[in-house]
Amino acid sequence: MCGRFVSTTTPQDLVSLLGELRWDPAETLAPSWNVAPTDPVPAVLERLDRDTGEVLRQLRPLRWGLVPSWSKDPSGAARMINARSETVDTKPAFRKAFAARRCVIPADGYYEWREVPATDDRRKYKQPYFLSTGGLMLMAGLYEFWRDPSRPEDDPLAWLATATVITTDATDSAGRVHDRMPLTIAPGNLPTWLSPGHTEPAELHHLLRRPADGALRVRAVPPTVNSVRNNGPELLATAPDPLGLADLSPPVPTDPGLGAIR
Repeated sequence: MCGRFVSTTTPQDLVSLLGELRWDPAETLAPSWNVAPTDPVPAVLERLDRDTGEVLRQLRPLRWGLVPSWSKDPSGAARMINARSETVDTKPAFRKAFAARRCVIPADGYYEWREVPATDDRRKYKQPYFLSTGGLMLMAGLYEFWRDPSRPEDDPLAWLATATVITTDATDSAGRVHDRMPLTIAPGNLPTWLSPGHTEPAELHHLLRRPADGALRVRAVPPTVNSVRNNGPELLATAPDPLGLADLSPPVPTDPGLGAIR
């Protein structure tokens, strides 16, 4: 998976789809059609309430790019936006989070790029593609807390909460564009995936699914998405496909909405 995705789902939409969910209105993120590494991303997770002893399902903003708790500083976060499913339970940066701090990150879809060769009258360039199920994807993720040792313990900015997206080998239509793709969690499997009490690696791996079984919808979109400064629904407009990788079926609307979770 490359480093950009679309996230426009509101907390109210998530409640209607996933059931009871707590969030702080002051932390609600604006819709984004060009989420990039180190941006805040919405994440659904479950945490123990220390006052009541109850495990609560929450929607929280986390910075995209995981910083392990043992890191000296957060400078490597942009390189940790993805965790490979093949090693997520053994790699030191991810294994503790995989055992106890799992989440899902709602996304409308994600972007990948393929290089278009140069011609006599044009330089080579990277053509972006938008890959989606036509509905909401609950991307499987992990989260971590990192404490900044330079700040006092009672400083609200002393703790940084970060996240990563779990990926696997891409198949079918997604594999035409890139060799990796995000994994997702079905809504019915959220109680097990999010629960800190479930720690068996084999059971957790069994919950990971390719979105739409790998048969994602692929559309060429405007190169304006290449710049993180650009953000808006116009980034999802259908564009010419110089490489012939897009689906031949009718394009989805420029603002796909929630649709069905796939």
